[in-house]
Amino acid sequence: MADETSQQTTSAAAAAVWFPYDTEPAEKIIPWALTTYEWLRDLSRDSLTGVSMIEIRQFTRTGTIPIPDWAKNLGACRIPSQVGAIDPIARERPSGSDRFGETPLPFPSRGSAWTFASGYALTVPLTDTTIYLDYLTDRFRKAGGMIQSTHINKVEDIPSDFDLIINCAGMGARELVHDPDLEPHRGQVAIVSKLDLTPAIVCDDAPLMYAIPRANDCVFGGTNSLSNSREPSPADTDAIVSECSRILRIEAPRVTAVKVGLRPFRKSGVRLAP
Repeated sequence: MADETSQQTTSAAAAAVWFPYDTEPAEKIIPWALTTYEWLRDLSRDSLTGVSMIEIRQFTRTGTIPIPDWAKNLGACRIPSQVGAIDPIARERPSGSDRFGETPLPFPSRGSAWTFASGYALTVPLTDTTIYLDYLTDRFRKAGGMIQSTHINKVEDIPSDFDLIINCAGMGARELVHDPDLEPHRGQVAIVSKLDLTPAIVCDDAPLMYAIPRANDCVFGGTNSLSNSREPSPADTDAIVSECSRILRIEAPRVTAVKVGLRPFRKSGVRLAP
């Protein structure tokens, strides 16, 4: 039972590359995230799920970005400071080879000015929500599940003839279970035409930017502001496309859609309780 389902949800607006982001506390989140990583990696073996593995490059514009221990355990490598966001990275070949290779990337380096101060790269699951959400819906229904679109104002409105009720109401939990710690972190993205881009590019410091290539398009982002508004902002769209195009050193691509979602952030940490 849900007010909105599938492509109407916040998940549909997500770039949906796996990465622990904007959530606390880390000591709980990281183990949960790593379990999800393994589950998504298994799904990536089936192309019908919409899940694949992609190299993500995480950057900072100033200073040296630390590589978290969990990322090191997943094989993260430091990107040399003289390498641009979309330049090839020299990597060691598999064990047994004494040669070095390069990850081929579509854009050449131009000039000697680098956009970022430091970064690291690792391979993570990418969930194309235009495919994955429909896959989950189909899987749920084939297992005997039913989806009912309805608005629930209070917990007492939920029918009591269930053995188990899972409440994952997102921002709706603020009213549904009277949780004042929840706050909406507004994220806006621009969906642009498919690019010849191999890795996902992410920089969390201001201005937040990410470019996530998918099967049929590319997600440009983004914003992370405290707001309840789900209305697209033309000014945000212009800023997002401008910054991503500057980083990728391309002409601004055609925007095919603009999406807004509200990330449910809980100031006292994720709430998971029976």
